[in-house]
Amino acid sequence: MEAGRVIRWFLPMVLTLLCTAASTTHGQSNRPRDLGIRIGVLPVGAANAITDVAGVSVGHTTLQIGDSVRTGVTAILPHGGNIFQEKVPAAVFAGNGFGKLTGSTQIQELGNIETPIILTNTLSVPVAMDALIDHVLAQPGNEHVQSVNAVVGETNDGYLNDIRGRHITKSDVIAAIQHAKGGMLEEGNVGAGTGTVCFGFKGGIGTASRKLPAPLGGYTVGVLVQSNFGGVLQINGVPVGQRLKEYAFSDQLLNNADGSCMIIVATDAPLDSRNLERLAKRAFMGLAKTGGIASNGSGDYVIAFSTATQLRTAHQSQTPTHQVELLTNDQMSPVFMAAIEATEEAIINSLFAAEAMAGKGNRKVESLPLDRVLPWLQAATDPK
Repeated sequence: MEAGRVIRWFLPMVLTLLCTAASTTHGQSNRPRDLGIRIGVLPVGAANAITDVAGVSVGHTTLQIGDSVRTGVTAILPHGGNIFQEKVPAAVFAGNGFGKLTGSTQIQELGNIETPIILTNTLSVPVAMDALIDHVLAQPGNEHVQSVNAVVGETNDGYLNDIRGRHITKSDVIAAIQHAKGGMLEEGNVGAGTGTVCFGFKGGIGTASRKLPAPLGGYTVGVLVQSNFGGVLQINGVPVGQRLKEYAFSDQLLNNADGSCMIIVATDAPLDSRNLERLAKRAFMGLAKTGGIASNGSGDYVIAFSTATQLRTAHQSQTPTHQVELLTNDQMSPVFMAAIEATEEAIINSLFAAEAMAGKGNRKVESLPLDRVLPWLQAATDPK
């Protein structure tokens, strides 16, 4: 089984596993850039993923069981060491706070993160917190730890998933952490995006990155999203939702725009929590560019962190002060632009990768109809 992705299944569910594998293959071959669609103007990283930020790794546990379990876990690790002992600077921005983002107040107060970031479904936040605490307490060097600020975000996948069954276990969360990897990542119906819906189509996990040119600092900004929200879909400025006649509050799409979106922004730029919060706010502009409206019932959060090693905070510092070099405010604009572009593309990547899915109550959510959408996008990018 491929490292970085775990599927909990039983022998009668072989067909589910095969369908999931087909979905992954489809998603990896149908990224917008592979089809000639360029979102934004800045260059992308090698994998066009959050893992282009050195040291960042991502793992998934995907649950597709029977006809009603469609959920999972995604773990994002800022670095491969003991994160509790080497905390990374971080910030949180709540675009709309109808959600459950545990640990957010301590991040805001102290300006750092001390655990992996876990994404899952709404009712599995408690078990994910419990698993994170187990993970941290079990790490060598943490034998005397008595307080852990577990960071867990969520979106509600209850349309397709038997969310009340609370099928996520602590083992599922630990598996996602243990199988985290760098490089190319799976997108679409995987991990915490397994049962999500975006703009009325199948949503999921999406990721993208930007690599700034050397004159602009050479920094990398990577984004990962769990897309599960609504509005009026736009791709590269093309009013796709309007042309498909499928958008929030229309007669053709009989659902509202509630849902949620978790956005994780990583960068190697040396930013403190103040400028990371400013960066997180710009990422939310990327969501807006896709047509998201941050509806009343949508929990839309951005967590931003820096991997710059000189900015890590030791759990028990040997000195009373910490002297570091930080990027100045005047140098932030290119980093802001990178976060906006990468967030926009990550959301669109999640839609392109996702496959149609049937779930709880015989409900089915179709994938974005690329056969109709691609000609519009290609025409809009044709220099003629």
